[in-house]
Order: sequence, then C-alpha cells, then structure tokens
Amino acid sequence: MKFIVIGITDHPKPFFPPEVVDAIRQGKLFSGGRRHHEIVGSLLPDDAEWIDITTPLDAVFEQYKTRTLPVEGGEKTHPRNRGGREGSVVVFASGDPLFYGFANTIRRKMPDAEIVLYPAFNSLQMLAHGLLLPYHDMRIVSLTGRPWPDFDRALIERAVKIGVLTDREHSPSAIARRMLDYGYKDYTMHVGEHLGHPERERITTLTLEEAVQHAFNYPNCLILTSSATIAPAPPFGIPERDFALLDGRGKMITKMPVRLLTLQALDLPRRHVLWDIGFCTGSVSIEARLQFPHLHIEAFEIRPECEAIIHENARRFGAPGINVHIGDFLKTPLPSGERLPDAVFIGGHGGELKEIMAKVLTVLADDGVIVMNSVKAPKVLTDSHQLWDEACRELHLTQDNPTRIILNDNHPIEILRCRR
Repeated sequence: MKFIVIGITDHPKPFFPPEVVDAIRQGKLFSGGRRHHEIVGSLLPDDAEWIDITTPLDAVFEQYKTRTLPVEGGEKTHPRNRGGREGSVVVFASGDPLFYGFANTIRRKMPDAEIVLYPAFNSLQMLAHGLLLPYHDMRIVSLTGRPWPDFDRALIERAVKIGVLTDREHSPSAIARRMLDYGYKDYTMHVGEHLGHPERERITTLTLEEAVQHAFNYPNCLILTSSATIAPAPPFGIPERDFALLDGRGKMITKMPVRLLTLQALDLPRRHVLWDIGFCTGSVSIEARLQFPHLHIEAFEIRPECEAIIHENARRFGAPGINVHIGDFLKTPLPSGERLPDAVFIGGHGGELKEIMAKVLTVLADDGVIVMNSVKAPKVLTDSHQLWDEACRELHLTQDNPTRIILNDNHPIEILRCRR
C-alpha cells in the first residue's frame, strides 16, 4: 500500500507545490482529522472519499486495507478501492508528519507500506519563527495523548528551553500549574494558538502565574524559556533535616550518606523502573527521581499519613512524577502495564520480609535487584539481616557482598543486595 502524506498548517487556504496539487487531483481516497477536512475539503475531487482519523486507530487502518484491497486472480482493485493511484491513500497531517506525526504511526502499523512525504513546518518551528527564537538547542516534549514523565524529566534536568506539544488535558494552564506546584518558577511561557491561520493565529508571552489564569484556544503549543543560561544541577544528597518528617521523628528517614549508597547499590543509572516499598517520607524515591530522572518510580507505604508527607517533600524538592500507593503491600494490587521493576528497595517490611520479596519476585525483571538496609542494633528482637538471609535462602536468591557503614555514633548499617 502507498501513502501520500501531506503536511499542512492551520491556514484556511493552504499553498501546495505542483506535485502535491497533482497528487490531490489524482487521489480518490483521502484521510485526516476533521480539522484537516475542514481546511482541504474544497480542494478534493468531487468523487473523493474521506476516512476520518479517530481512535481507535486500528479501525482506521482496517478501513485503509479494505478500501485498497486487490481482487484475487485479477489486476483490478477491489470495487471499493477509491485510491486514484491504485492502492494509495492521500493523508493530510499537521506540520511535519514525521515530527510526532501520523507518518510515524503508518511506519509502526504498516512497516511495509510505501510513504511519499510532503512536510510543512511543525507548530513549534512556527512558534519559534514568530518569536524570532533560535530553536536548535530546544528540548522537545510531546504531551499530546501522552502522560507527564518526559515533561517532568525535562524540568528535573533543568532544560533551559523546552518546546511542548499540548492537548486539551495537558493545556498551557495545566502545565503552568504543575510547574508552579513543584517549584519550577524561573520560566517564561510562550504560547502559539492556531499557528498559520491569518486571522486566528495568536502568540502570547506570559509568566507562569499569568498562564494559570489564562484561557487558551486549541490547538496550541508552547515554548518555555528559562532565565538561566546554563541548567543548574539538582542537589546531590539532600540533608535529612530538610525533609518533612513523620511526626517529626528524625530516625524515620534514611540518612543522606546511606541513601546515596543505597542508590548506588540499586545500580540506578542503568535501571528503568524503581519500586520503593515502605517509603515513609519518600526520601529514597525523591533522591532517585532527582538524580536519575529517566526512572519510572512506584512508591508503596502502609501508613496513610505518609501520603501527604511524600507529596509535600516531592513539591519541596521539585520531584514530580512519583506514583504513590497507600496500603498493605501484600494486599495492594500491583501496578499494571509492561513496566516490570528492575530495581526494588525495601525500606520497611513489618516482619513480613519473605512474603514481600516473594511477591516482588512475581514481577521482578530477570536482571533485577532487591536492596534493603539492615541496622545492627542491640536489644532488637528480630534481626533484619537474619530475616534477609532466611528469605534469600528460601527464595533461592543470590546475595552480593554487603556494604557496612557507621555514621557518627549511630549503630552500623548494612546495605544488602540480592538478585535471582
């Protein structure tokens, strides 16, 4: 099958080069969004047939196949084939169809299809042009039908120039609110609405506080610029005194040197999904989020009062994107999806360490590791290191050599790690 993919802007009277005009004249089967149809409808042949691109996309591609299906045993195409150039579909898409666009979807859904591409400027290019803003150094994030993680990562890594593709849920106002909630205040927001339309195009520059209160027309996109010329590094090792604590108890937090050694034991630079079981204040999750913002983090805690604490600390230190689960881990449904944990930290177990580890093993990636810290304190009824050894032996896990650390006059702490 052949796809002729034509990029357009919001201009109501688009200009096309001769080869594109020729492709439209010869076409019979056309496709695109409803907004695209409004723009190009008057340019299509009288007998043109249009397929709206809507979700679910599998149904759209099934229409492409059935309407360009050859008849067995003959050279003629199926009677419903409306593709003027036999077996072809002329698709209209926004901007550059290879820039988070529909041409990528075609390549993924039909890797053997032939694609002829006629791109236009994408919306972020047009916004940068309108601002006379160089964009070769711009970090690009798409929130169009996508969740927050890539945007959160750009913030944590202090990108000084971020281009964002929006949707109705991830609007400029919602983006500004998230940035303010997590303390990323030193950005200016430039919003482009209906870019390319001679009457409706508007480019607005606002503070984040102004953007929260502003109503924007859709479609839009935005560019965030920071007052910093060089991205500042996040803090490396947050002092425990800076965290909001559980009932003000300083002992209920992993101390900063131990926390950093724990992250090292988890081998986070090459991990993808971290589970923090028994997060309490959230110090391990937050430190991991700031130092390794590529991570997907799931944090579990049985005490309901800790939910407000981890959210307060995440906002305090600018660490968005930690998924929080409150309840008994052994009774909590595990997060669904394809993201298997490959690094697990057990910060609390309530005497049920073996059961927790057994549940973790049902989803742990093949090369995953489990880490726990054990305090060697006298007069402790149950030695956590002993529980760890017993669990590893019964679950047939291989232990690595522990790391031992003593902080000031505190009891020794052992950082334990095991793997399948």
